[in-house]
Amino acid sequence: MIDFQPSDEQQLVIDTVRQFAQNEVRPLARECEEAAKLPDKLLASAHELGLVANALPESAGGGGERSAVTGVLIAEELAWGDLALALAILSPGLSALPIAEWGDAGQREARKRFVGSCFVPGSLAVGEPRCDSDPFRPATTARRDGDGWVLDGAKCFVPWLDGGAETLVLASEGAAPALFIVPRDAAGLRAERERNMGIAALPTAELTLSGVRVPGSAKLAGADPRRLVAQGRVALAAMAVGVARAAFEVARDYAKERQVFGVPVATKQAIAFKLADMALEIDGARLLAWEAAWKLDRGEDATREALLARRQAARVALDVADGAVQVLGGHGYIRDYLPELHLRNARGFASFEALALV
Repeated sequence: MIDFQPSDEQQLVIDTVRQFAQNEVRPLARECEEAAKLPDKLLASAHELGLVANALPESAGGGGERSAVTGVLIAEELAWGDLALALAILSPGLSALPIAEWGDAGQREARKRFVGSCFVPGSLAVGEPRCDSDPFRPATTARRDGDGWVLDGAKCFVPWLDGGAETLVLASEGAAPALFIVPRDAAGLRAERERNMGIAALPTAELTLSGVRVPGSAKLAGADPRRLVAQGRVALAAMAVGVARAAFEVARDYAKERQVFGVPVATKQAIAFKLADMALEIDGARLLAWEAAWKLDRGEDATREALLARRQAARVALDVADGAVQVLGGHGYIRDYLPELHLRNARGFASFEALALV
């Protein structure tokens, strides 16, 4: 039976990450968005918290406490602070977590750099720049050539932070998808930075793979693409909830303070009902994310639950962010206030795929 009450350890994680998001992440959101640049000091501070390292096995220097439920709690709080910075902070997990879960002994040695003294980003290439992109049937291909593999295709919305050494690429090996470790400097791999409507602080790239050759050892032979995609969708669902919650709270507080004809806007029935609907939708989306994460922790197939959570949370984030802009009226449209940023970020959830993992 699902227990919706966080354990004492999980509540401590929530409180710690919420404080970090409020004091360190949220104050930098607008500045980083305008500059389209990530703050190294913030990434270093987040690394010290061990938000990714704690989920890695003890043999890799991690805490050995991986839990999808704990992961969604962390993802929501960070995205409440700012979506782009949250994705950057959790980016090491894009490489470290799949390698830890499915890599062989040689591949798992690479995990240790993610728990070192410095922040090291990861990268995962799942989505593709086509209208019928399907992570379970990627158009990017991997064919056997001698003792290695040759990859061809294109990927989009790939986190591409400075300092990364490789990216994990989901490609079709025959009729089935498989995961490959591709060095960033591999011949035939070209990365072009994208200019997105939102998450401007997070560098993402469109990758072109033209005859990219990798050794036979580059394949994560034990990888389960369905579970990988589910982990990514649950993470995105939790982040969409965080964005929605942030937009709702701004709108709620503004409505309480803004006076119209001598009374707060929040006392007007239309506004009060809108805010109530926002809160209801957010709580519902959160429960879907928790249910999917719970199934992942039980080792069950969470494909359906992850898809439903991701789609519902994406819709809720967009509706709530748009509603927040409406509640603020003219102020919601200008860059001095956060709702316009939340709205632009929320728009991306319909296209994102595996930008974070739990």
